[in-house]
Amino acid sequence: MSMTKLRPPRLRTVEGEAEERKVTWTELFYDLVFVVAVAGLGHRLLEDSTLSGFLSFTGLFIPLWWAWAGFTFYADRYDTDDLGQRLLAVAQMVAVALMAASISGGATESLTAYALAFVAARVILIVMYLRARRHVPETRKLVSGYTRGMALAALFWFVSVFVPEPARFVLWTVGLLVDFATPYLMRRVQATVPLDVAHLPERFGLFTILVLGESVAAVVAGLDHEGWTTGATVLSVLAVLITSALWWVYFDNLDGTVVRRRADQKKAWKPTVWIYSHLLLVIALMMTAIGLEHAITAVDHDSLQTGERWLLVGGLAAAFAVLGLIQLATDGNGGGIRQSWITRLRFAGAPLVVLVGMAFAGSGVMPLVIALALVCAVQVAGDVLITDQVPV
Repeated sequence: MSMTKLRPPRLRTVEGEAEERKVTWTELFYDLVFVVAVAGLGHRLLEDSTLSGFLSFTGLFIPLWWAWAGFTFYADRYDTDDLGQRLLAVAQMVAVALMAASISGGATESLTAYALAFVAARVILIVMYLRARRHVPETRKLVSGYTRGMALAALFWFVSVFVPEPARFVLWTVGLLVDFATPYLMRRVQATVPLDVAHLPERFGLFTILVLGESVAAVVAGLDHEGWTTGATVLSVLAVLITSALWWVYFDNLDGTVVRRRADQKKAWKPTVWIYSHLLLVIALMMTAIGLEHAITAVDHDSLQTGERWLLVGGLAAAFAVLGLIQLATDGNGGGIRQSWITRLRFAGAPLVVLVGMAFAGSGVMPLVIALALVCAVQVAGDVLITDQVPV
């Protein structure tokens, strides 16, 4: 067994183009802290499923996802899993753990801790990039642009600590907009420093699995709350089937070749849409998971509130719409006719779920969830049929 040594970062997506990239144990360990953070946010949404509760959940979820994405993009290009990188990854895990710990509270002090922890996570990422800037001279232009954007965004977050609400949230929003705009403004430079078409989609897939796991956790929590009644048991089975359908239609069509932006592309919107659509997808999956838990706990009493009902319906509809958007971004990059049909099927699923929600608005919980499960079954059956009948 060899000791992990200090090795300088190298551009993996060019040097290692012929080698098969695999997710490292460090990356998998890094994801564990996000399991805790996502669960904490899910509990927050479960406790307050009103519109204001959903907006609060979303406002806290986006920086958390962006912290994960930032590390993922860096690792995709430069990670050598050496001693230095592992220590920096652990340091960032501490920052994310502090973000997770602050999520459960709603007090001003809690939000202050959240902002400071996010700033710490961004500063650590900047240190990672400065390390890459020193050792990978051919990407210094990209790294310089990234670090300037991240530093400016982190500054807005740091200043927010000294500003009262709601001005604090305005600064958070500005900081996130700067963060999101930075890669877009650097898109031409990014085209010369490609992403890995196997490693990055695998990382995004792993985070999607992490969020889908919240639906399974919701089933367990719902049954634990209600006990093994007939209604709760049947609804739990349906919840697992809905979750399995979402897993099926996403991973059976996962194609990340679009992330490799080409220098000759005049309109390079597809890589950007593919990447950022995954943020919308995981939010929609979280909505669905919490909606399913509400349904399980309410089925024996038919006490599902309007906000809880539409959290489930809206989450599932949004999931299909975003899956369609992901397929649309993938289409034209090797998807062919089959990909086009899959895209149409996903987009058709979104309004169908909304219609089901409206049609069963006055009914009990069980008929609604049965109808939603049938929509999901149609999506899976459509995928199977298209795969068998339509040429690629």
